[in-house]
Amino acid sequence: MNSWLVVGLGNPGPAFASHRHNVGYRVADELARRLSVRFSAKRGTRAEVAETRIGPPGDEAPRLVLAKSRAFMNETGGALSRLLSYYKLEPAQMIVIHDELDIDPGQLRVKFGGGDNGHNGLRSIRKSLGTGDFYRVRIGVGRPPGRQDPADFLLSNFPASAREDVEVEISRAADAVESLVLVGLDKTQSAFNS
Repeated sequence: MNSWLVVGLGNPGPAFASHRHNVGYRVADELARRLSVRFSAKRGTRAEVAETRIGPPGDEAPRLVLAKSRAFMNETGGALSRLLSYYKLEPAQMIVIHDELDIDPGQLRVKFGGGDNGHNGLRSIRKSLGTGDFYRVRIGVGRPPGRQDPADFLLSNFPASAREDVEVEISRAADAVESLVLVGLDKTQSAFNS
């Protein structure tokens, strides 16, 4: 059976909800909204999950486990390792959605594998799983202005002037996840990588 773990990265709690670093959570929420499922805590995993199928009805429709870690970003790997084990999935069946400083706002990129590029969530995942061989949907947030510390920049809200654009990008990233599951990496990269 075709099954996927789709993980939105972020920090738990309302204080972080609108931060740049939480754009992955917001994409996971958008996917749950589209697929009419709700997140609930999964015992023993430090994560919230929502299970569903995508595509045409029937047994052939891919199974999705949407997830948001309840651990902070730099401790995400343990929760994801437990989820993969619980659902008997391999890292190559996982799609991680996250913010990316090295991509301009309004752009996203989809890829398989790679390093962590200084991203604490990816570093934690790679350390826990012993591999970087999973899919990534990378949402551009751009570099901080001037000499602002990247951590402070990521742990701050998008400016009010960018909120509509951010909603568009969240929707596009959700489209990219659906595409990746339904038509594969090559077609998704052709359609979405800017």
